[in-house]
Amino acid sequence: MNVVVIGGTRFIGAHLVRQLVDHGHSVTVYHRGEHEAELPSSVRHVRRAEAAMPVRSFPDELLTPRPDVVIHMMAMGEADAVAAVKFFRGHTARMVWISSGDVYLAYGRFTGGEPGPVEAGLLNEESPLRTVLYPYRDPTKPPSDIANVYEKILVERVALRERDLPGTVLRLPKVYGSGDKGDLATVYGFRNHPQWRWTHGYVENVAAAIVLAASHPAAVGRIYNVGEEHTPTMAERLARLPESSVPINTDPKFNFDQDVAFDTMRIRRELGYREIVPEEEAMRATVKGDSAS
Repeated sequence: MNVVVIGGTRFIGAHLVRQLVDHGHSVTVYHRGEHEAELPSSVRHVRRAEAAMPVRSFPDELLTPRPDVVIHMMAMGEADAVAAVKFFRGHTARMVWISSGDVYLAYGRFTGGEPGPVEAGLLNEESPLRTVLYPYRDPTKPPSDIANVYEKILVERVALRERDLPGTVLRLPKVYGSGDKGDLATVYGFRNHPQWRWTHGYVENVAAAIVLAASHPAAVGRIYNVGEEHTPTMAERLARLPESSVPINTDPKFNFDQDVAFDTMRIRRELGYREIVPEEEAMRATVKGDSAS
């Protein structure tokens, strides 16, 4: 299978590209060339300054050979999603779009952007979405700043409305792994809220879910939550981890009565997804600075 990956040299993207190659796929990566990850020699690179977020320009070089699937790691909002659809429509069988759990109404309740009662229970793919768009908008920054164009809800709308370019949407959890996500600040920083739950996912496991969605015919037209099968409380996580000096997050706007915990059974049931690295093992290895695989 010929695969084009838009943004594949950092964190999740680099793991994704390596796993695609391991599965026997031919991979082309479209990126700026500012971050050169250690990728297999067979990977084809298309480097352009225009590959900076939000990506609204694509060179014709990406269409030869014709991609069987395009994986968009960097779609930030409506305009860049529309640009990608216009370019690839008619030139690929389908696209896989990376979204986020911040689309859910529960996330808005947690961050204080959506006043109202707590959304109880696990979040499945049919759970209500936020009604207030642009969750990170910052009036002190220019309109073109990522904070002011980022909205995964709009990305999803574009991705799933195109009959001539079927899409698959993956809603990611909080992703962790060695490197700049290796301090587990999203666990240690909330140790003063022991009963709160926030779904996480190890970077290699998240990459494996993307590979599966890109290669499985049943994924066409579907939305999938990605993340651990069971989301423990912060206290349960910390009981399995060493102590840390990561500062406690004291942001007063957060509502810790509101969990942000996914139901991830759809991708497991429909596509047969399973973690390639057990999450508990991955988290312990991450905080030690080791590779879990």
